[in-house]
Amino acid sequence: MKRKIFITVILISCFAVCLAAVAGLAGKWKGWLKDPDGNDHQFHLVLNTINGEKLIGTAQAEGDPLAINDGKINGDNFSCNVKDPNGDVIPIDGKYIAAGDSISLNFTQRDVKYHVTFVRDDK
Repeated sequence: MKRKIFITVILISCFAVCLAAVAGLAGKWKGWLKDPDGNDHQFHLVLNTINGEKLIGTAQAEGDPLAINDGKINGDNFSCNVKDPNGDVIPIDGKYIAAGDSISLNFTQRDVKYHVTFVRDDK
């Protein structure tokens, strides 16, 4: 269960990175997620490619990088989906917050709602 949550968050992170790039904020991002068991998981995002309003990128946590799919941007809002290692497709929606230089993501996996905030990773 923890691995699935972790992978899902990574995929979501990828989408967030793509949104940031479209908003002129390409680069590295980091975020944390607390799973239902109370464990914290850190995620890293790196923007690879932006083509118009289509989002393409990767996200990584403890495993291999995961790709985002069907990414779309509408102003500061965005949506996409990711496929976890088990093949489950997880829809994601988010928002870029320019004032705080952060990305906010929401997704639901196995009837549990998650919220993750990413900040710029200066490393």
